Amino acid sequence: MTFTLDPALVIQLLVSTVLPLLVGLVTKTVTSGGVKAVLLALFALASSLLTELGVAISNGTVYDVGQGLLLALPTFLIAVGLHYGLWKPTGTSARAQQMFDRNTIVMHERR
Repeated sequence: MTFTLDPALVIQLLVSTVLPLLVGLVTKTVTSGGVKAVLLALFALASSLLTELGVAISNGTVYDVGQGLLLALPTFLIAVGLHYGLWKPTGTSARAQQMFDRNTIVMHERR
């Protein structure tokens, strides 16, 4: 019996955890949820294809587009799940979105 973890898949898993925050950083607070979902899907697809490219280069094998496309679906699903299960309830997603949005008004509490 062996237990191995493909480093590329571990990296892809870590990337999928921060993709919702990346979408928050590149969109405004007034951006529709549909646009954000499409951006998240595109980021998942791009990161999956790039991960597969990295695997092909490091192993000296042929680039397998099918593997990259197949990896995009779980990457997207993990990112959506983490957005609604972790980032949104803790407020991290909203803070990431407000970081570069000029339309956001930040009120500091006076003490």
